[in-house]
Amino acid sequence: MYIKDISLSCFRNIENAHIELKNGINIFYGPNANGKTNFLESVYICSTGRSHRTKNDKELINFNSDEAHVKVFIQNENITQRIDAHITRGNKKGIAVNGIPLKKSSELFGTLYTVIFSPEDLQLIKDAPSQRRRFIDIELCQLSKVYCYNLQQYMKALKQRNNLLKEIQKEPSLKETLFAWDSQIVQYGKSIINQRKKFVKDLSFKSYIRHKQISSNEEQLSIEYNPSSDENSFEEKLFNSLNRDILSGSTSVGPHRDDISFYINGNDVRVYGSQGQQRTAAVCAKLAEIDIIKENSGVSPVLLLDDVLSELDKERQHMLMDCINSVQTIITCTGIEDSVKSYAGEAAVFNVKKGIINREI
Repeated sequence: MYIKDISLSCFRNIENAHIELKNGINIFYGPNANGKTNFLESVYICSTGRSHRTKNDKELINFNSDEAHVKVFIQNENITQRIDAHITRGNKKGIAVNGIPLKKSSELFGTLYTVIFSPEDLQLIKDAPSQRRRFIDIELCQLSKVYCYNLQQYMKALKQRNNLLKEIQKEPSLKETLFAWDSQIVQYGKSIINQRKKFVKDLSFKSYIRHKQISSNEEQLSIEYNPSSDENSFEEKLFNSLNRDILSGSTSVGPHRDDISFYINGNDVRVYGSQGQQRTAAVCAKLAEIDIIKENSGVSPVLLLDDVLSELDKERQHMLMDCINSVQTIITCTGIEDSVKSYAGEAAVFNVKKGIINREI
């Protein structure tokens, strides 16, 4: 799978652009705050239906316009597909595939597979658990519409339960109505826990292989799933935490409290790992994502590297570049770093300045 071309109209500071991409490495370089990340963001929206930078779609529209458009053509073997995203100030974002509007943005998952890697992702190990849950959820939603549906339903039921817990503080008799939300939370939560467990096991194995190559067999990376409850005891733990939940006005047990841990040679990387080890573990996890998508979907995802090379030392830059030859890659950088110079002759190179994108090679 690869992107053939993409057109943007009034998307952030990019007023008008039509870009033909290479099925290989594509380098977008230029000064910061000139539109490189905006371009990557437009690709990501056509993959997941949402921005990785903001929850407010209005921010995606150029200041001088009331609407923005993104159109992407994807090639998957002999099949060409078109994704259209239309963002307006007054209405919800509209997305269509091959001219057919989608009822929900989540229906887009699985049309265009992407793996995005930004400087923030290098902090995956040190970040809050919510970021690691998001890391898991984005990939699982791309791979499984069932998981995406279960997650949406779980979060809806969780919100309703938390609202009801706060009402029970004022009106204790409402406690009897909690069962309606509890049953949904248990139903969808068990499925989420089960799918996350399988995913993290696969992620750990593939990250282990990647890390072994990188460390010349000197270090062993493993990733463990830390659920707040396993699927067998979830219902019991939810029931036993009821009084505590009423006091706090929030649900203390469930997939929304899960986490994952990274270990090198048995030591917790978050606690004992050097910054280099933490970053290497994050890189390996991202590379493992590519392997998982390939294995489960049968197609290669598009890799989006958003100015991440400048955050890595030379060794890790070359390590990352050596691993991405088999997938279409879009790289943003302020200059053509040494790590990509050797690929520049084979890559498509674009200069980005003040929202204008020009192809140089």
